[in-house]
Amino acid sequence: MDAFYASVEQRDNPSLKGKPIAVGHANKRGVVAAASYEARKYGIHSAMSSVRAKKLCPELIFIEGHMNVYKKVSAQIHEIFHDYTDSIEPLSLDEAFLDVTDNKKNIKLAVDIAKEIKSRIRNELNLIASAGVSYNKFLAKVASDFRKPDGLCTIHPDQASRFIASLPIESFWGVGPITAKRMHSLGIYNGESLRKCSREMLIRQFGKYGNIYYDFARGIDNRPVETMHIRKSIGCEHTMEKDISLKSSVIIELYHVACELVERLKRKNFQGHTLTIKVKFHDFTQITRSISSNNQLNTLKDILPLAKQLLKDIDYNQHPIRLLGLSVSNPKEEIIAIPDSKWVQLKLNFQD
Repeated sequence: MDAFYASVEQRDNPSLKGKPIAVGHANKRGVVAAASYEARKYGIHSAMSSVRAKKLCPELIFIEGHMNVYKKVSAQIHEIFHDYTDSIEPLSLDEAFLDVTDNKKNIKLAVDIAKEIKSRIRNELNLIASAGVSYNKFLAKVASDFRKPDGLCTIHPDQASRFIASLPIESFWGVGPITAKRMHSLGIYNGESLRKCSREMLIRQFGKYGNIYYDFARGIDNRPVETMHIRKSIGCEHTMEKDISLKSSVIIELYHVACELVERLKRKNFQGHTLTIKVKFHDFTQITRSISSNNQLNTLKDILPLAKQLLKDIDYNQHPIRLLGLSVSNPKEEIIAIPDSKWVQLKLNFQD
């Protein structure tokens, strides 16, 4: 879906149409959850501080989110998806992969299915969606971003190599700003230069993700569309009213985050072996640190000492903390999917 939260708000309140709006809190500690395309023209995007967004666009209108409405609309979209296939892998409320190799309407071309779904979302829900069509998830995801808003892009197998070669490295799935900067330092700016790197070199530089980047550069992604998901992590985070750097204040906040995490773990009956701390500083830079244990992590007695140990390695004296988060991952029951080298199914990706 295109600018999903913001588009729903504009649909339900016609006076907002054509105006720059942001879904989120307008206060000085607030963060933009979603921005309309009118707002994006000013450089406003999700996860940006509300203060900076307002500076970029003084006319920006902030709307408090209505998550119950977004969930309802998401369910309506999925009802449309299910008219074509039950092989659906949700990525978020507004994004999903569809495997339409065998579809309920026996439509031969995936692009025709995408056109029908886009048309129905527009006519039945008065919203706009973008779709990407290709033979694997990586390329379908890239294609769905390619011609937004209201985009439809198909990447055929015989076009993939040429398309990937010219694709900026920032557009590769899984390459964020920090990784992109590191790749630039290695002379990697697009798919063509990435393809020239050996698998060994990429693994040396990026660990296990090196394998993924090596395959993506060659149009290889053997992951199937998974309709069933095993929860792999549970976490929570707190944004402070004021940035904190005093050790006692940080420890108290860490305790509160750990307590909330334990409650969430109990509610979901989740146990994992790896604890991760996330710290976002006053300047919006952030770091994560992880530690693994042989014991299952689900009690405050297990989690808090490890959290304090992780915190010791983080310098926040000169870098006040804006946000503090903890998560538990690496469950014992985690299932690792073994890719099928002969996987050739066509994927659709609908997303914001």
